[in-house]
Amino acid sequence: MAFALGMDAFSVGLGMGMFKLRLKQVFIIGLTVGIFHIWMPLLGIIAGRFLSVQFGTFAALAGGVLLLILGLQMFVSGIRGGEGAVLAPVGMGLFIFALSVSLDSFSVGLTLGIYGAKTAVALVCFGLAATALTWLGLLIGRKVQGVLGVYSEVLGGSILFAFGLKLLF
Repeated sequence: MAFALGMDAFSVGLGMGMFKLRLKQVFIIGLTVGIFHIWMPLLGIIAGRFLSVQFGTFAALAGGVLLLILGLQMFVSGIRGGEGAVLAPVGMGLFIFALSVSLDSFSVGLTLGIYGAKTAVALVCFGLAATALTWLGLLIGRKVQGVLGVYSEVLGGSILFAFGLKLLF
Protein backbone atom coordinates (compact mmCIF):
# COMPACT_ATOMS: atom_id res chain seq x y z
CA MET A 1 0.00 0.00 0.00
CA ALA A 2 2.88 2.38 0.81
CA PHE A 3 4.42 1.75 -2.61
CA ALA A 4 1.11 2.42 -4.36
CA LEU A 5 0.67 5.72 -2.51
CA GLY A 6 4.28 6.62 -3.20
CA MET A 7 3.74 6.06 -6.92
CA ASP A 8 1.45 9.11 -6.87
CA ALA A 9 4.37 11.11 -5.51
CA PHE A 10 6.68 9.55 -8.13
CA SER A 11 4.34 10.44 -11.00
CA VAL A 12 3.83 13.99 -9.85
CA GLY A 13 7.53 14.29 -9.00
CA LEU A 14 8.32 13.30 -12.56
CA GLY A 15 6.34 16.27 -13.84
CA MET A 16 7.55 18.64 -11.13
CA GLY A 17 11.15 17.58 -11.72
CA MET A 18 10.99 19.34 -15.06
CA PHE A 19 11.29 22.64 -13.22
CA LYS A 20 14.90 23.74 -13.01
CA LEU A 21 15.60 22.24 -9.58
CA ARG A 22 18.86 22.02 -7.69
CA LEU A 23 19.75 18.83 -5.85
CA LYS A 24 19.19 20.59 -2.51
CA GLN A 25 15.64 21.47 -3.64
CA VAL A 26 15.05 17.87 -4.74
CA PHE A 27 16.18 16.70 -1.29
CA ILE A 28 13.89 19.16 0.53
CA ILE A 29 10.91 18.39 -1.71
CA GLY A 30 11.32 14.65 -1.12
CA LEU A 31 11.50 15.11 2.64
CA THR A 32 8.49 17.42 2.63
CA VAL A 33 6.40 14.96 0.64
CA GLY A 34 7.53 12.16 2.98
CA ILE A 35 6.49 14.19 6.03
CA PHE A 36 3.11 14.91 4.46
CA HIS A 37 2.74 11.19 3.73
CA ILE A 38 3.17 10.57 7.45
CA TRP A 39 0.89 13.32 8.75
CA MET A 40 -1.97 12.95 6.28
CA PRO A 41 -2.57 9.23 6.90
CA LEU A 42 -2.16 9.86 10.63
CA LEU A 43 -4.91 12.47 10.46
CA GLY A 44 -6.91 10.04 8.32
CA ILE A 45 -6.45 7.22 10.84
CA ILE A 46 -7.58 9.48 13.67
CA ALA A 47 -10.56 10.72 11.66
CA GLY A 48 -11.31 7.19 10.41
CA ARG A 49 -11.89 6.08 13.94
CA PHE A 50 -14.65 8.69 14.22
CA LEU A 51 -15.99 9.35 10.72
CA SER A 52 -17.47 7.39 7.83
CA VAL A 53 -15.71 6.41 4.61
CA GLN A 54 -17.62 9.07 2.63
CA PHE A 55 -15.14 11.77 3.70
CA GLY A 56 -12.34 10.06 1.77
CA THR A 57 -13.95 10.99 -1.54
CA PHE A 58 -13.56 14.66 -0.70
CA ALA A 59 -9.80 14.22 -0.11
CA ALA A 60 -9.29 12.62 -3.53
CA LEU A 61 -11.29 15.38 -5.24
CA ALA A 62 -9.36 18.15 -3.46
CA GLY A 63 -6.05 16.54 -4.49
CA GLY A 64 -7.23 16.30 -8.09
CA VAL A 65 -8.22 19.97 -8.20
CA LEU A 66 -4.86 21.05 -6.73
CA LEU A 67 -2.98 19.03 -9.33
CA LEU A 68 -5.13 20.44 -12.14
CA ILE A 69 -4.28 23.97 -11.01
CA LEU A 70 -0.55 23.21 -10.67
CA GLY A 71 -0.44 21.44 -14.03
CA LEU A 72 -2.36 24.14 -15.88
CA GLN A 73 -0.19 26.86 -14.39
CA MET A 74 2.99 25.01 -15.35
CA PHE A 75 1.66 24.28 -18.86
CA VAL A 76 0.73 27.93 -19.49
CA SER A 77 4.07 29.11 -18.13
CA GLY A 78 5.87 26.75 -20.53
CA ILE A 79 3.87 27.94 -23.54
CA ARG A 80 4.53 31.59 -22.67
CA GLY A 81 8.22 30.87 -22.81
CA GLY A 82 8.95 30.12 -19.18
CA GLU A 83 8.24 33.58 -17.76
CA GLY A 84 8.55 32.02 -14.34
CA ALA A 85 6.08 29.75 -12.65
CA VAL A 86 3.45 31.16 -10.35
CA LEU A 87 3.67 28.06 -8.16
CA ALA A 88 7.21 26.76 -8.14
CA PRO A 89 7.98 23.87 -5.75
CA VAL A 90 9.26 26.24 -3.05
CA GLY A 91 7.40 27.98 -0.23
CA MET A 92 3.64 27.87 -0.72
CA GLY A 93 4.06 25.99 -4.02
CA LEU A 94 5.92 23.21 -2.19
CA PHE A 95 3.18 23.09 0.43
CA ILE A 96 0.48 22.77 -2.26
CA PHE A 97 2.53 20.17 -4.13
CA ALA A 98 3.10 18.04 -1.02
CA LEU A 99 -0.53 18.41 0.05
CA SER A 100 -1.86 17.45 -3.37
CA VAL A 101 0.12 14.21 -3.56
CA SER A 102 -0.60 13.24 0.05
CA LEU A 103 -4.36 13.81 0.14
CA ASP A 104 -4.98 10.32 -1.18
CA SER A 105 -3.01 8.96 1.78
CA PHE A 106 -5.49 10.75 4.03
CA SER A 107 -8.32 8.70 2.57
CA VAL A 108 -6.24 5.52 2.93
CA GLY A 109 -5.67 6.54 6.56
CA LEU A 110 -9.43 6.81 7.01
CA THR A 111 -9.80 3.21 5.93
CA LEU A 112 -6.89 2.06 8.10
CA GLY A 113 -8.43 3.87 11.06
CA ILE A 114 -11.75 2.15 10.54
CA TYR A 115 -10.08 -1.26 10.39
CA GLY A 116 -7.66 -0.59 13.27
CA ALA A 117 -4.34 -1.00 11.45
CA LYS A 118 -0.98 -0.73 13.22
CA THR A 119 -0.44 3.00 12.99
CA ALA A 120 3.33 3.32 13.51
CA VAL A 121 4.26 0.66 10.96
CA ALA A 122 1.92 2.09 8.32
CA LEU A 123 3.14 5.67 8.82
CA VAL A 124 6.84 4.78 8.62
CA CYS A 125 6.25 2.76 5.45
CA PHE A 126 4.18 5.55 3.87
CA GLY A 127 6.80 8.19 4.70
CA LEU A 128 9.80 6.20 3.49
CA ALA A 129 8.17 5.05 0.27
CA ALA A 130 6.87 8.53 -0.58
CA THR A 131 10.23 10.18 0.11
CA ALA A 132 12.22 7.69 -1.96
CA LEU A 133 9.78 7.64 -4.87
CA THR A 134 9.50 11.44 -4.90
CA TRP A 135 13.28 11.72 -5.09
CA LEU A 136 13.36 9.19 -7.90
CA GLY A 137 10.62 10.99 -9.86
CA LEU A 138 12.23 14.40 -9.38
CA LEU A 139 15.66 13.13 -10.46
CA ILE A 140 14.30 11.43 -13.57
CA GLY A 141 12.27 14.58 -14.34
CA ARG A 142 15.44 16.65 -13.99
CA LYS A 143 17.20 14.48 -16.57
CA VAL A 144 14.27 14.65 -18.98
CA GLN A 145 14.15 18.44 -18.53
CA GLY A 146 17.72 18.65 -19.76
CA VAL A 147 16.88 16.62 -22.87
CA LEU A 148 13.60 18.36 -23.74
CA GLY A 149 14.71 21.92 -22.96
CA VAL A 150 11.93 24.50 -23.33
CA TYR A 151 9.21 21.89 -23.83
CA SER A 152 9.93 20.14 -20.55
CA GLU A 153 7.75 22.53 -18.53
CA VAL A 154 4.84 22.00 -20.94
CA LEU A 155 5.29 18.22 -20.65
CA GLY A 156 5.58 18.42 -16.86
CA GLY A 157 2.44 20.54 -16.63
CA SER A 158 0.61 18.08 -18.87
CA ILE A 159 1.63 15.19 -16.60
CA LEU A 160 0.40 17.00 -13.48
CA PHE A 161 -2.84 18.00 -15.21
CA ALA A 162 -3.47 14.44 -16.42
CA PHE A 163 -2.79 13.06 -12.96
CA GLY A 164 -5.26 15.59 -11.52
CA LEU A 165 -7.89 14.39 -14.02
CA LYS A 166 -7.17 10.80 -12.98
CA LEU A 167 -7.86 11.67 -9.36
CA LEU A 168 -11.09 13.46 -10.26
CA PHE A 169 -12.45 10.77 -12.56
